[in-house]
Amino acid sequence: MTGVDLTDTPDEAAFRAEARAWLRANVPGPLPSGDTRDGFAAHLHWERALFDAGWAVVSWPRRYGGRDATLWQWLIFEEEYYAAGAPQRVTQNGIFLLAPTLFEFGTPEQQDTLLPRMAAAQDLWCQGWSEPGAGSDLAAISSRAEAVPDGGGWRLNGQKTWTTRGAFSTHLFGLFRTDPAAARHRGLTYFLVPLDAPGVTVRGFGRLDGDEGFAEVFFDDVLVPDSAVLGEVGKGWQVAMSTTGSERGLTLRSPGRFLHTAQRLVTLAAAQGDRLRPAVRERVTRAWLHARAYQLFTLNQVTDLVEGRAPGARSSLNKLYWSRLDIELHEIALELLGGDAVLDSPWTRGFQFSLAGPIYAGTNEIQRNIVAERVLGLPRA
Repeated sequence: MTGVDLTDTPDEAAFRAEARAWLRANVPGPLPSGDTRDGFAAHLHWERALFDAGWAVVSWPRRYGGRDATLWQWLIFEEEYYAAGAPQRVTQNGIFLLAPTLFEFGTPEQQDTLLPRMAAAQDLWCQGWSEPGAGSDLAAISSRAEAVPDGGGWRLNGQKTWTTRGAFSTHLFGLFRTDPAAARHRGLTYFLVPLDAPGVTVRGFGRLDGDEGFAEVFFDDVLVPDSAVLGEVGKGWQVAMSTTGSERGLTLRSPGRFLHTAQRLVTLAAAQGDRLRPAVRERVTRAWLHARAYQLFTLNQVTDLVEGRAPGARSSLNKLYWSRLDIELHEIALELLGGDAVLDSPWTRGFQFSLAGPIYAGTNEIQRNIVAERVLGLPRA
């Protein structure tokens, strides 16, 4: 895809055909939730099959397990992945959030050590952002890291919570305060921590829907080497903003997911035939168009990235859009199903998860402030 030409080039068409054929032949049937212990194990089997076939991280360099695919080809793969009904990626915190940050800020040694194991689903990463007193306000974290004299590394203390799939992960990336006297956004450092290190306690807890992947993580004089620091000491906020940009932007919620959901919604509506009310038909059409609009917006962002322009605060626009779109698609589906909507089905579970969208990856209230101040240039309230 180049410029405004949305058709595949011959190379992209060949890539799409190869991906589609492999996915059709290998996608497993429905798997249990990846946020349960048994489901997570089943998902890992799939993740490793993806890696063995070279589809786990298509846009990464080959030396790390990728295919050297372009960003356009990555988007194509995402479209085909969801269209094939493939499972949710339980390695996404590492592959979609940490990895882009490692490519930007990591040392060659960190990249060579961590990326191949991440691609192969050998190291499983969770995100250590939220704390009991710091949810959406990431700059309010109090977990701290103290330098050990004579180059002895760092000693970590504190607590992280709402750690997605932390109960099943092997490693954590997150922010710790290394200069308590510094202003809120300063004096923070980004650390990479193995969860089997002495002094780390991982305490899983269940959600109301029965999933058990969330965890609290406690750090009690946890000793890590200097190589556990990603980026510069005291500059962790800048590094973290790279990660949150990936979380709010195109990598975590690629258009393929919503295009597939929108098509499922159209199929669900079509099955009602003459019983489909005109007002509901209009809502289904509008929702499909919204998913298509998100795809086009993302293509514009990829064009910027390819041409060397970082999205910056505009990634908050992505987050606002996809979080509302996800709810819209599932609300209409449940209305169509009516009394046929059962408590445990793809549509109902998808709806339940969509309600968390305006909260995780930074609440939508915070994202609106970011858009107002940093995109539109409005004064702070």
